[in-house]
Amino acid sequence: MSTIRLTMAQALVAAMAAQKTVVGGRTLPLFAGVWAIFGHGNVAGLGEALHGARDILPTLRAHNEQAMAHSAIAFAKASRRRRMMAVTSSIGPGATNMVTAAAVAHVNRLPLLLLPGDVFAGRRPDPVLQQIEDFGDGTVSANDCFRPVSRYFDRITRPEQLIPAFERAMQVLTDPSECGPVTLALCQDVQTEAYDYPESVFAERIWQPRRARPDEQELAQAVALLKGAKRPLVVAGGGALYSEAEGELARFCLAHGIPSAETQAGKSALPHDHPLNLGAIGVTGTGAANDAAKHADVVLAVGTRLQDFTTGSRALFADPECRIIGLNTQAFDAGKHGAQPLVADAKAGLAELEAALSGWKAPAGWSAQVQVSRDAWLETAARYTAMSNQALPSDAQVIGAVQRQSRASDVVLCAAGGLPGELHKLWQAGAPGGYHMEYGYSCMGYEIAGGLGAKLADPAREVFVMVGDGSYLMMNSEIATSVMLGIKLTIVVLDNRGFGCINRLQNATGGASFNNLLRDSRHEVLPEIDFAAHAGSMGAISRKVAGLAELESALAEARGHDRTSVIVIDTDPLISTDAGGHWWEVAVPEVSVRDEVKAARKRYDGALAARDN
Repeated sequence: MSTIRLTMAQALVAAMAAQKTVVGGRTLPLFAGVWAIFGHGNVAGLGEALHGARDILPTLRAHNEQAMAHSAIAFAKASRRRRMMAVTSSIGPGATNMVTAAAVAHVNRLPLLLLPGDVFAGRRPDPVLQQIEDFGDGTVSANDCFRPVSRYFDRITRPEQLIPAFERAMQVLTDPSECGPVTLALCQDVQTEAYDYPESVFAERIWQPRRARPDEQELAQAVALLKGAKRPLVVAGGGALYSEAEGELARFCLAHGIPSAETQAGKSALPHDHPLNLGAIGVTGTGAANDAAKHADVVLAVGTRLQDFTTGSRALFADPECRIIGLNTQAFDAGKHGAQPLVADAKAGLAELEAALSGWKAPAGWSAQVQVSRDAWLETAARYTAMSNQALPSDAQVIGAVQRQSRASDVVLCAAGGLPGELHKLWQAGAPGGYHMEYGYSCMGYEIAGGLGAKLADPAREVFVMVGDGSYLMMNSEIATSVMLGIKLTIVVLDNRGFGCINRLQNATGGASFNNLLRDSRHEVLPEIDFAAHAGSMGAISRKVAGLAELESALAEARGHDRTSVIVIDTDPLISTDAGGHWWEVAVPEVSVRDEVKAARKRYDGALAARDN
C-alpha cells in the first residue's frame, strides 16, 4: 500500500480538496472554500495546511465566526446542498461562536463542516489558554457543546483517526436524509502530528445526490389516499428545492389540478404566477393557502418538517378527516402528525406519484374554488404593497418597492423579525432560489452574512438583503467582508427603532410595550444611530432615503454599483399585514394584574379548546 507522510491537518485539507461534485454537467470541487479566523488552536496546524493548498482550496477571512458559518450555510442552501463550505476557528470563544450557526444548519438540514480547534490531546500543558475545565470529566472541552447541534461529532485525538472520521463526515454531509452539520474537533497538537496516510485517502471522489425511490406499498397507499381526495392540497417545503424537483412539482399540480402552498423554505419552488400556487401557508400564510388548508381532506407534504408555523400550531388542517402524506427523504419527518409516510426523494417521489395517478384529477370545482381565492389574495396583497406617501412606510410597502425594482432572476434574502412574515405572504418569487429565508431557526444576524454565501453560490444573480435595525446591530461586520472580497450585495435596512415584531407579539398577548422598542427600554438618552454612516465606514456605498420613491431610485442605482450598497429607510414599528395569517400558539400567563393579559388568556384558552376538540 502506497502512503504519503503528512500532518493530520495537511491530510484533512488534501482529502477535502479531493472531493468533487457534478453541477449542470460540470465537475466542481465539493468544498468551495474554507472560512477561517485563525487563532490559538488552529493557526499553526490547520493554518499552515490551508496556506499550502490555497490555490486549490481557497481560504476566506471574515470578521466573526458565527457570521462565517452563516455564510457557509447560505452557500449550501443556495447551492441546493450540491456544494458546501467548511469553517475553522480557535479553541475557545471562536469555537463557541459557531454553535448558534451549527443549530441553524441542523434545523434546516444543510451541510456544514465545522473545524474548531481543540485542547491538547496529550494534555501536557493543561490547562491551556481558553480551555474549559470540567471538574468531573477530563475529556470535556468547549467543543462538546457542538454535540446536540451536529449530525455527526468527532474529536480527533490521534492523526490516524482522521481516516474513518472524514469518511463518516462525508457520508453525513452528502446524504439527503442525514444531511446537517458535522463537527470535527481538531486537537491542536494532533493537527501538527505526522502519519503515513494511504494515498487512497486522497483519491478524487465524486459525490452525487442519492435519489431514493418510494417503497411500493407506501406508494400504493399514498395513491389511494389521493384518488379518494375531494379537496387535495400540496405543501411544498425546502426539500422540493434541495431535490431540484420544481419541474416535477409544477407538472404534478397542473396534471392533477391540485393547488400548492409553500413553506418559508419551499417558497420559489413554484413561480408566483403558477395558476395553482396559492402562496405562503400557515401563521404567515396567505388567505388563499390557509383557506385551502382549512378545507383540505388530503395534504401531500413534500420535503417539509411541518413545524408549527406551517401547521398553525397543529390547528390549520381543520377537517377532522384530513390525512397527511409525508413525502420526505427522512422517515422522521415523513411520519409526523400521524402522516402516511412516503419515504423518497422529492423529485423521484413526485414523478412516480404522477405516473401512478395518470388520468386522475382533483374535482374541477375544488380547483376553480382555490383559483378564485388566489386571485382575491393577489388583489389584497397588491393593496398592502402599493406605493404610499406616508411619513413612515410599513414593511409591506418597503417590500413592494424592492419588488418593483427586482427581476425574476434576483434573490431576496432575510431571516428574522417581522420581515419574514411579510415577505412570506407578499414577495413574488420569479425563479427557484429567488427567495432565500432562514426561518427554521429564525436566527437574527444571519442576513448580511447569508447574503455573502448566496452571492458566492451564484455570482450572476443580484442579492437583495432585507434586514431590520435589530438584526443589523447584532451582526453587521460582514459588510466589510463583502467589500474586501468584492462580493456585491444590496442591503436594505428597515429602521423601526427596535424589535418591532416582538413588540407586536408582546401587545397581542396582553403585555405592555416593554424592552423591545428603544423608546420603551430603560434609557437615559435615546440613541440616534446613523446606519448609513456606519455602513459607509466599512466601505459600502450607503445612503438614507426619505421615502419609498427615493428608495426605488436608490435601488435602481445600486444595481449598477460595483460594490455593496446599504440603503436605510425609517419604517413604522406598529403596522403589519393583518390579512391572511393564522393563529400561532404562544402561551399567555394564567394570572396577571393586567386586564389585557386576562383577556388574551381567555382568547388563548378558546383557541386551545377549538384546536384540541
